[in-house]
Amino acid sequence: MKPNLWIPAVLAALLLLLGSVFVVNEGHSALVLNLGRVARSDIGPGLHFKWPLIESVRIFDRRLQVIPAEPERYLTSERKDVSVDFFAIGRIANVNAFYRATGGDENVAIARLAPIIKDALRNEINARTLQQVVSGDRSEIVKSQLAAINKGAATLGIQILDLRIKQLDLPADSRVIEDVYNRMRAQRQQVASRLRAEGEEQANEIRAGADRDQQVILAEAERDAQKLRGEGDAEAARIYAQAAARDPGFYAFQRSLEAYRKAFADGQSVIVLERNDPFLQYLRSDR
Repeated sequence: MKPNLWIPAVLAALLLLLGSVFVVNEGHSALVLNLGRVARSDIGPGLHFKWPLIESVRIFDRRLQVIPAEPERYLTSERKDVSVDFFAIGRIANVNAFYRATGGDENVAIARLAPIIKDALRNEINARTLQQVVSGDRSEIVKSQLAAINKGAATLGIQILDLRIKQLDLPADSRVIEDVYNRMRAQRQQVASRLRAEGEEQANEIRAGADRDQQVILAEAERDAQKLRGEGDAEAARIYAQAAARDPGFYAFQRSLEAYRKAFADGQSVIVLERNDPFLQYLRSDR
């Protein structure tokens, strides 16, 4: 063979060798197609061979993957809307079944898996009240439906290991939000009414106590005033009696002046008396 023919032969042999060897990395599985039909599947990690030109290889990642989903609206047992945002954690369990069901396209797998998960969640949420869905144990909702989900996912060659509910929301166009706000408003109004009633009761007790104390203080003050007035009158009478005993004439004169002063205090009083009336005895010129 001529030397210049060796180069094409070597290149052809090298291309055939490269076309017959493939490598599967750790965590992946391979599937060999012979003229479009599955010849071998579930080929594990390592170096493998195939027939060049007539066989092709598809390699799939069998590690755990997060399978996203769009939030879905469900009805509770009370016919109230709730929006559930969730995601699944799964992996390819059967490469052959996965390829036959989806053609090896992950987007197709996600699109077909989403209704299976959503229907399972719908069955569980439909059987619960809104309070049980929102405040209950979310893992219980998932656990009871995981077997049913995997039964449907097995037809796609997929195994779902976990399903996580990220968030539960009340849809903005739902009457549930208005009902919740009305319930909260009624509860706050009930608390406010109770506090106002308690405050009014305490205020009435304070006012009643203050009125009672006021009456007691006024009564004691009036008692003390009467006592002081009595003592003052007694002292005045004693002084008057002593004065009268010392000089009866002066005492009578003093008392008459006080009577005149009181009778004409306003400066406009008019008293009509007889000329010889004893009341005028100190006003006569002969005195």
